[in-house]
Amino acid sequence: MKPIKTELVVLGGGPGGYAAAFYAADKGKQVILVEQERRLGGVCLNRGCIPSKALLHATELIRQARHSGNLGIAFGSPAVNLEQIRKWKDGILDRLSGGIGQLGKARNVQVLGGRGHFEGGRMLRVETQEGQKFIEYDTAIIAVGSKPAVPKAFDLGNERVMSSTEALELEDIPKDFLVVGGGYIGLELGTVYASLGSSVVLVEAMASLLPGVDSDLVQPVMRYAKENFREVRLNAKVLKMETAKKQIKVTFELGGAEKEELYDRVLVAVGRVPNCNDLGLENTQVKTTDKGFIEVDKTLKTRDPHIYAIGDVIGGAMLAHKAAKEARIAVDNIVGEASVFDSIIPAVVFTDPEIAWCGLTANEAKEKGIAVKTVRFPWAASGRAMTLDRVDGVTKLVIDPESERVLGVGIAGHGAGELISEGVLAIEMGATARDLAESIHPHPTLSETLMECAEVFYGEATHTVAPKRNTPAEQV
Repeated sequence: MKPIKTELVVLGGGPGGYAAAFYAADKGKQVILVEQERRLGGVCLNRGCIPSKALLHATELIRQARHSGNLGIAFGSPAVNLEQIRKWKDGILDRLSGGIGQLGKARNVQVLGGRGHFEGGRMLRVETQEGQKFIEYDTAIIAVGSKPAVPKAFDLGNERVMSSTEALELEDIPKDFLVVGGGYIGLELGTVYASLGSSVVLVEAMASLLPGVDSDLVQPVMRYAKENFREVRLNAKVLKMETAKKQIKVTFELGGAEKEELYDRVLVAVGRVPNCNDLGLENTQVKTTDKGFIEVDKTLKTRDPHIYAIGDVIGGAMLAHKAAKEARIAVDNIVGEASVFDSIIPAVVFTDPEIAWCGLTANEAKEKGIAVKTVRFPWAASGRAMTLDRVDGVTKLVIDPESERVLGVGIAGHGAGELISEGVLAIEMGATARDLAESIHPHPTLSETLMECAEVFYGEATHTVAPKRNTPAEQV
């Protein structure tokens, strides 16, 4: 069979893959985008970022209604129509995926549906519904993403033990629901199911939720979880699971003792692994790490001179916006415009309240022995937070005490994900605390908390009493 020839083939149609394909087409490259799923958009659009945020928004209405009594407005108990919620969520996915398809057509990007397998460093075999097709390319970009990690001990072949993929389908509202893993996926989906009426128990093997995130940012989420979940268990391990009629029997190790409990459904959210198996990488010069991630250099090129890799498959922060940025860097290098990844990557956890951060965290500063000054502004002093009845937040800056440059920003509170981009811009532009403090922010808004947090650094915040400027720097 005569192969199809192209300048660039992109394997994977997620936020990294389609961004790479479109950007390369904009740069004048002939591009084929290979995707095995029915819809473009990858995990993020179909089984991750978008559906989870849709469900979080839908259930946020329930949470708002429950607390509206504080404002003097009372609602009756919500009537939840799971079929309608699923239909609404799936409609969003169809519209977004369709839009991506139209954007590809407008750029003359050829989309080929099927599973790709490398036959060599310059040849990709694609298993399509019409049979095998071969693509001969000048350069390839691997952007096949990741999938939920499910330890063998938990893989019972029982639909009641779910990964995030199945949990997002929202088949029912289980009475007793166990979440294994206190990371962002477990917390976000635990929030969804608790809001719908499930009795949620969350188990985390580490000493805190969201391991690695600064503790002062986690505290508001921990308070919410303790109030709205049946129980949060830290330093706890799940030893085994087994089917018990229409439930799952789970054995825990907690405080040195074993405990057995029955649950209607279990969500396993203990991380993700790269989709690098059965790609035919052994037929190329591409190398992987002992954890299965593809090795790349600063330009995102693999050990094979004709193949680049981006997104979840190369490890690091498994975030859609990181993959999209890497897509542009890879394409720049392919077209001869030297570029390396040195950007600030923001992270957002869409819990209630949200947590967002970027740049240097207090934990990282401590680990690296970097002397910094950390300042905070409590949302209890924010007029806008009060009008929203959401004073359960904090804004934090990590500042170099000598240059006064902003090194890191952390926000916990309602809409933190919408606020963090100002922090990204401040760090990318080399802004100082004075720059933030002297930039007029509209009143009353939550964005003011960034300005006032910078004012705290100088001991002159209007709406809170701050320590004077001559306090020593912290090596936090």
